[in-house]
Amino acid sequence: MQVAEAVGRALAGYGVREVFGVVGSGNFHVTNALVAAGARFVAAAHEGGAATMADAYARVSGRPGVLSVHQGPGVTNALTGLTEAAKSRTPLLVLAAEATAPRSNFFVDLAGVATALGAGYVRVRSEHQMYADLAIAYRLATDPPGGTVVLGLPLDVQNADAPAPPPGPGPGAPVRPPPAEQVAALMAALRGARRPVFIAGRGAARQPAGAARAALTGLADRCGALLAVSAAANGLFAGDPWDLGISGGFASPLAAELISGADLVVAWGSTLNMWTTRHGRLIPPDATVVQVDRDPAAIGVNRPVDLAVTGDVTLIATAAAAELAAAASGAGWRTPELADRIAGSVRWRDLPYPDRSGPTQIDPRTLSIALDELLPAARTVAVDSGNFMGYPSAYLSVPDPAGFCFTQAFQSIGLGLASAIGAAVARPDRLPVAALGDGGFLMSVAELATAVRLGLPLLVVVYNDAAYGAEVHHFRPDGHPLETVTFPDTDLARIGQGFGCAGVTVRTTADLAGVRDWLAGPRDRPLVVDAKVADVGGAWWLAEAFRGH
Repeated sequence: MQVAEAVGRALAGYGVREVFGVVGSGNFHVTNALVAAGARFVAAAHEGGAATMADAYARVSGRPGVLSVHQGPGVTNALTGLTEAAKSRTPLLVLAAEATAPRSNFFVDLAGVATALGAGYVRVRSEHQMYADLAIAYRLATDPPGGTVVLGLPLDVQNADAPAPPPGPGPGAPVRPPPAEQVAALMAALRGARRPVFIAGRGAARQPAGAARAALTGLADRCGALLAVSAAANGLFAGDPWDLGISGGFASPLAAELISGADLVVAWGSTLNMWTTRHGRLIPPDATVVQVDRDPAAIGVNRPVDLAVTGDVTLIATAAAAELAAAASGAGWRTPELADRIAGSVRWRDLPYPDRSGPTQIDPRTLSIALDELLPAARTVAVDSGNFMGYPSAYLSVPDPAGFCFTQAFQSIGLGLASAIGAAVARPDRLPVAALGDGGFLMSVAELATAVRLGLPLLVVVYNDAAYGAEVHHFRPDGHPLETVTFPDTDLARIGQGFGCAGVTVRTTADLAGVRDWLAGPRDRPLVVDAKVADVGGAWWLAEAFRGH
């Protein structure tokens, strides 16, 4: 067989079962080889959507994502999605056909492009080295800490005759036990703390089958810690009575109050970036800060820490819990009175607000609360970027981290719809929900054709303010003209119907009857909800991001 076919067969042998992409001449044979070996190919409308689908698939499924793209423009069309994946350290392998002749119309400096995105790059150098190069690329993408890797498949090498595959299992790395001295130092910090708070991030949420949740809640129960997450790990502690929810810009007033009162903050797989810490102000200056991460390069990258612990989150939390006696010194932090406060006011939807709904527009908070009550608990919420994004993030509950797909590392709008499609492929047992702004929806609308072709029961909720809302609320207070960021109202439900979706326009809660009817079944096509949302002022999370308050 030729190298292109051998690469596809080898990846199937590694366990790859889904691959996303757009097929051209350069990636035709490798993609078909994957399909012939048992993988499912999900064809997107655009390579940018395919890249984001593969990214979301990896986040939600816990398995590496695979993207297949044509040489030249196939690669460049995917760049925004690949940058998001690279910044999020998503385990994603990009099968990129490569024109290596500088005078080719398809030539781009693929290695330079990958470096510019923050991704790794490996080229299949020859037919004789193909299995070694493929194994290197796969390990770089999947072995902890993992990340996005571009595998260059030169056209001439793809056409060469492949050697016989080597014997033995596919690539993989052993999990090393945590350093004993670092665990001992963590133990000392936990024993000395009176008000510990755990903040778990993406690194914890990626642990398989709830392993990190069990380990972290077990340790927290022993030392009396309260639990919080970064936005990327939303849902990790769902249902736990000591769960404060998201730390940072999306934190409720009670969550912010309690986190800012901690004397010990342990970051588990979180880099404590400015969003998670409200530009650093959420963590008290006199608190001891511990960071636990598999990647040594991630420790201290956003703020100084008092103690670095390098290793697997689950192993370290389990080892620490085994050393701690139940009801340690932090028990006073967890009182019945505090439990009652957390139960009654840690969620945004439980807090009073002035409902600014009118006859033609619905308050986004009212919309989100009503949707939270309508939707089944088994859901996956994918959130695009923009002024609206805190409403679905803070008001829609999710069952676990696999129920929340948050592509915000690059802060690009237009990724939410493709994220929801990738998540739907990864978890067909859950209702996929795409929460979008109108700008991001129109930017990515072509992928509705993908959702319809796949027959996905996808709920697309568009928070439609007829504007790029982030820019409106950023620049309006200073009196700047807004004509370039505001637009005439568009009938987005009708646009959805043109793609073959069902469509509902929502101006009041009564209009949600159409959503209720769709949820009742058969859900044989996506539903686009054009929610005409009221202007309730700049979102609190953007005020903090833009103005630092």
